[in-house]
Amino acid sequence: MIMKKLISGLLLFALAGNFCQVVAQDATNPVLMTIAGSPVTKSEFEKVYKKNNNKEGAYDMKDVREYLELYINYKLKVKEAEEEKLDTSVTFVNELRGYRKQLAQPYMTDKEVTDALIKEAYERMQKDVRASHILLNVAPDALPKDTIAAYNRAMKIRDLITKGASFEKMARDSSEDPSAKENGGDLGYFTGMQMVYPFETAAYNTKPGQVSMPVRTKFGYHIIKVVDIRDAQGEIKVAHIMIKSPANAADSIAQQAKAKVDEIYGKLKGGDKFEDLATKFSDDKGSAKSGGALPPFGTGRMVPEFEKAAFALKNDGDYSEPVKTSYGWHIIKRLEKKAVPSMEEKKNELKTQVARDSRAEVSKNSMISRIKKDYGFKETPKNKDLFINALDTTLQNGEWSPEKVKGFNKPLFTLGTQTYTQEDFAKYINNHQSKKQNTTPKQIGNSLYNQFVDESCLSYEESQLENKYPEFKALMQEYRDGILLFDLTDKKVWSKAVKDSSGLVAFHASNKNNYMWDRRCDAIIYTCANEDIASKTRKLLKKKMTMVEILTTINKDSQLNLNTKDGKFVKGENEIIDSIVWQKGLSANMQKNNSVVFVDVINILEPAPKSLDEAKGIITADYQNHLEKEWIKQLRAKYPVVVKEDVLNSLGK
Repeated sequence: MIMKKLISGLLLFALAGNFCQVVAQDATNPVLMTIAGSPVTKSEFEKVYKKNNNKEGAYDMKDVREYLELYINYKLKVKEAEEEKLDTSVTFVNELRGYRKQLAQPYMTDKEVTDALIKEAYERMQKDVRASHILLNVAPDALPKDTIAAYNRAMKIRDLITKGASFEKMARDSSEDPSAKENGGDLGYFTGMQMVYPFETAAYNTKPGQVSMPVRTKFGYHIIKVVDIRDAQGEIKVAHIMIKSPANAADSIAQQAKAKVDEIYGKLKGGDKFEDLATKFSDDKGSAKSGGALPPFGTGRMVPEFEKAAFALKNDGDYSEPVKTSYGWHIIKRLEKKAVPSMEEKKNELKTQVARDSRAEVSKNSMISRIKKDYGFKETPKNKDLFINALDTTLQNGEWSPEKVKGFNKPLFTLGTQTYTQEDFAKYINNHQSKKQNTTPKQIGNSLYNQFVDESCLSYEESQLENKYPEFKALMQEYRDGILLFDLTDKKVWSKAVKDSSGLVAFHASNKNNYMWDRRCDAIIYTCANEDIASKTRKLLKKKMTMVEILTTINKDSQLNLNTKDGKFVKGENEIIDSIVWQKGLSANMQKNNSVVFVDVINILEPAPKSLDEAKGIITADYQNHLEKEWIKQLRAKYPVVVKEDVLNSLGK
């Protein structure tokens, strides 16, 4: 989320455009008004009004005047924030800098390369690949001798496999992926965007039954055997009923879970509705609210047992037998199955995924090459070599000091109008060094130098964005104003309303009749499996047993016998409560979703004001609105606002 502080209405104007733009003063663009001494021209206001109201042609002057008042309030708040020096605070500066980094990201990639990567990813998503692998760990910054040793070892293992050795056995014996001991290196099926990019590329470029050459990723070298390539399964939407039973659960708990899911499955086969059973009994409370429905998913998104059972269902409406996973037992119902979405539907999601994926390095490297070309990158290799040769073993321990190269200040490279020196690089090393005792100082120095060049190129390009892209400059102005407005409104209204407990109490006391309870029924709803259970429950109620005691007694043999729901209900909140006569005592039995339901009415509560605690959210919100109105009055009194009526009226002509 680029900006967590986007509150409805707060950025009404800040998101409309760059309001600090200076507009030439002429007869066709007169000053419409002055706010705290600052002029606002007719064209400036008109531009903002059109953008926020989507207006073309003749204006409704009533709308214009209403909008004018909102615009004035906005301008006054920005003025007040600047007067209070909020735009100079460390917090503000750091926050705006953080947003700038995020907003700059779309400008800091090679669009052509990124588009090609998106297309490639989508094409790969048309297929699912099942593969096994053998991993030999190699650190990304390993010494050349260690890298070569790992590669040679990988080649020997591959040679044995191509000569007939079992891939599975070699994986169990040789792979440094801990899971290989259990699965023989089998990764199951996966599709595009689910593996690191070099691994994915090798897998999709290897035919079924064949073994790849060693593939280097950030984890090390992989030998990949492609077992199968199939058409993508697409996406499936299912509902499930889940009964929790963790893998490490005690035997008694595991047996109870199995018994419960079998009992639910029996009811399902007996004709009970899946959605009703899910709502009533599923331990996945999030999905239970919607009849067990889960978001759509595709290959590799669920645990294998769940995924296999879901995709095995042939038709919409089919449901599975109980399926065991590491989470417990599931009964799965197929709701809908779709092919892989179209490129148009998937493009935005893929764009985000590519930006976060290891393939983003491809786009980044292309971007750096373009920056070097655009700004005439020129390097001085002898000065680089002179500096790197001066590095010593303290760099291996992460204890190197710039003092060791004091006086080194020759240029290393130039970029645009900027020259980067040995001293700049020394500071960079000092801030980025770490212990790397298995790497020589020269190797560490060269690696850090390459990082320094890359980061310098990207930083230089980022520093030029306002000059190169007017829309970026306007966007930064919008965010500046948005943050200022948030910070000031938080100070004057939101936090003040929360912290001002005495003011909140006083506001509630003077407005308590605005926060009334309707007539309510204090009751417990008993949902019984059948008439016999309902009769037993009524007998226990006559014995004055509590709801918890009744549940314990009735559900001794089955957790499905009785469910309860208690609360204070208003009309329209619960259909069962709405259907009974509101009087103390037990209602008659009612049939509901193959269950017997009755209500124990404890009390009838007549209309009364809500306490502050009972309606604190809405009362606090109203108090905030009250504080904001008072604040606006103060700003209007503090800063003069002069509107030229003749210019305003001309907008309607």
